[in-house]
Amino acid sequence: MACTTILVGKDASYDGSTIIARNEDSANGEFNPKRFIVVKPEEQPREYKSVISHLTINLPDNPLQYTAVPNADLKEGIWGEAGVNEANVAMSATETLTTNERVLGADPFVEYVPAKGDEPEVPGGIGEEDFLTIVLPYVKTAREGVERLGALLEEYGTYEMNGVAFSDVDEIWWLETVGGHHWIAKRVPDEAYVTMPNQLGIDEFDLNDALGDQEDHMCSADLAEFIEANHLDLSVENTTPFNPRDAFGSHSDSDHVYNTPRAWSMQRFLNPYDEVWDGPDADHKPESNDIPWARQPERKVTIEDIKYVLSSHYQGTPFDPYGQLGDERTRHMYRPIGINRQSQLAVLQIRPYRPQASRAVQWMAYGSNPFNTLVPFFPNVDTTPAYLEDTTTRVTSENFYWANRIIAALCDGAFRSTANAVERYQEKTGAMGHRLVAATDEQVARLGLTAAEEAAQSAAEEEFEADNVDGDVQPMTPDEIIEATRNTEVRGILAAANQTMADQLKEETEKLLDSVLYTRSMEMKNGFHMSDF
Repeated sequence: MACTTILVGKDASYDGSTIIARNEDSANGEFNPKRFIVVKPEEQPREYKSVISHLTINLPDNPLQYTAVPNADLKEGIWGEAGVNEANVAMSATETLTTNERVLGADPFVEYVPAKGDEPEVPGGIGEEDFLTIVLPYVKTAREGVERLGALLEEYGTYEMNGVAFSDVDEIWWLETVGGHHWIAKRVPDEAYVTMPNQLGIDEFDLNDALGDQEDHMCSADLAEFIEANHLDLSVENTTPFNPRDAFGSHSDSDHVYNTPRAWSMQRFLNPYDEVWDGPDADHKPESNDIPWARQPERKVTIEDIKYVLSSHYQGTPFDPYGQLGDERTRHMYRPIGINRQSQLAVLQIRPYRPQASRAVQWMAYGSNPFNTLVPFFPNVDTTPAYLEDTTTRVTSENFYWANRIIAALCDGAFRSTANAVERYQEKTGAMGHRLVAATDEQVARLGLTAAEEAAQSAAEEEFEADNVDGDVQPMTPDEIIEATRNTEVRGILAAANQTMADQLKEETEKLLDSVLYTRSMEMKNGFHMSDF
């Protein structure tokens, strides 16, 4: 599954939040309608069966409630993709990655084998279809997310290479699968952002830490032996550190068309002055293999920055398919980030300056990113608005997914004449979203804390006082966080805010649809008027 990910550490974000974000792009020639839902504990399966790999997994009791963005058509499984659970842990799964023959020769994928004659079928491993459903309801910190998914990979294996992000208010972790059963994970530096374009990305890894204290690195237990036995470490002794991108990843010709240009585009925007990005003397070019995995931005990264880079079609370069620079060859040379077959974008934000019950925000967009908008919803609620939840496979402007697909199809062929209307829509709905979040925060603040919350917060502040250097206004243990997010009064306020957002969003989306439909209709080639004479 083609996707693009950006992760923003808390000291690199505009407000001290941890932020993980990813475009979910459907496979070539396919479009996947998406839903935004809440999965309650009683709705979570206790026996899970994968559609693609026919694997059955027994799941633990007592799952947490969580949000997800599943397919509307379940013929290929759930594909939950992105969500936040009641412990305020966020998960984005997955970014499809690349690998090489040496890795797959040493640890082959665990692929489903259909029954043949008297031989029964052999189930495959786990994959993107499954990850969110079998991990997110059962973890209470980002680190626990890595540990649970890592254990499942070691037990069941996988049939594909994937990257998965986990975040809580303190940490962001990025996990990459390595072959069929192995994996590595690295903590995103607080002061940095990470760009991931469908290519194994981690470019430096401390095996001693991963197999020891695990402060910033984790991995499968036998990774050191696996690397040594299969001659995977390509570093030069005492000269270069271990580089997973060299050991486990790829540097194919197709990477230079499909993957590396996207990392170049994102970092070119977020660090425009750090280096030369354009021309023959550029420090990094679109086809460079050594674009860093993590980089400190030149200024703090905003929600709007994230939306912009994940909508990129190489604006201001000869590679923009809608631009006037370059020529027909260069304008279609590289795969854009904002592509036609985008399914959804989820930006998962955990805010340390808000109470636990309302600190998580799940920003959502559907459809092709250059033509859609990104708006906020609170995930710790009992229901999501029908405008985003009730997507079906039937094309209708009555839900957000299909309205955006129609708008994008209309605008693509008339980019210049519709761009202003799209930009006004994006700015207006984005501003509405920020205002709604601020107003909702004020409404929740007026409630005050329950006696139990006050006691829990007081005890947590005392316990964590020495470690609470990041200004968490309500430090709590994971179990206390879960109790706080189950506050029914707060959930009611958040659900009402979500509905207001959806109502306003629907109104503005319908206005945009009306506008671009009119523009495109007036440009039809069969137009004819007596006033033409």
